[in-house]
Amino acid sequence: MFAAERRQLILEMVRANGAVSLRELARVVQTSEVTVRRDVRALEAEGLLDRRHGGAVLPGGFTRESGFPQKSHLATAEKTAIADLAAGLVDEGEAIVVGAGTTTQELARRLARVPGLTVVTNSLLVAQALAHANRVEVVMTGGTLRGSNYALVGSGAEQSLQGLRVSKAFLSGSGLTAERGLSTSNMLSASVDRALVQAAAEVVVLADHSKLGTDTMFQTVPTDVITRLVTDESPGHDDRAATELQALADQGVQIAVAGASGGGTANGTGASGAPGGDSVGRQQRRDVPLPGPRRQVPGAAGAGLRSATALGEQGGGAERARVADMRRR
Repeated sequence: MFAAERRQLILEMVRANGAVSLRELARVVQTSEVTVRRDVRALEAEGLLDRRHGGAVLPGGFTRESGFPQKSHLATAEKTAIADLAAGLVDEGEAIVVGAGTTTQELARRLARVPGLTVVTNSLLVAQALAHANRVEVVMTGGTLRGSNYALVGSGAEQSLQGLRVSKAFLSGSGLTAERGLSTSNMLSASVDRALVQAAAEVVVLADHSKLGTDTMFQTVPTDVITRLVTDESPGHDDRAATELQALADQGVQIAVAGASGGGTANGTGASGAPGGDSVGRQQRRDVPLPGPRRQVPGAAGAGLRSATALGEQGGGAERARVADMRRR
């Protein structure tokens, strides 16, 4: 395919979807991400699209938000890997909140297998994914339906969350930076997400690598409130994503990275805790050093690497006790 043909196809994909990751563009035009990045840069110089970290958007993308049909086809493999890893952070009998988004929808599909779970959500897609789970109780917020992402927003949604207390909140968004934290392009969605965060003892952000370093209009979760980030393995040449991850870790965010199957991990275990040698075909986890003291696990001051599994083993008992105490109250 000639360069002009590639760029025309890239432009058509961005116009059709509003935002497309470099990885997806490279797959469709059957070339490397390096070549696609060069094409995107050329199209941006012509004013035909805007570059974003890990992808491309229509001009004015800072304020633009893609609808569900477009988002559902973006970074599907990455969302699946993130959801698989994030589901391991949820224990039987927990009460959690899950925000709106295509990544959280993938998480909900996996939570249907967790017995005794209570899920509070403002997302019709999350509720639908859990609708036939026999041992999962789903609590919907009130509010006004926002059709572009099938979420309940507005004062009704926010008021229904007052007085609620759960163990964890799982949220996604349009962008994540170490400077501002999680952000989104819609004011109503941001307001409800902030109410969800207020109800949770811990905040877990689900964001694929293309959102790292991207900043959008409305801040939802400041960095110092984020407990954990679950993301995917970024391309080896993507220095910006690695820099952003390290900056988040420096501020005390616990990071778990879901990568391609078949490789070993930092501590020799897969996402499910199985030995690395037995985890072929499963999602792998690579951990990022956490030098910040804000959320260090007691007794692990000298550890250079952390993982979602290790954190769950060390802090799970205390967390369950805390959740039980909250329920008695």
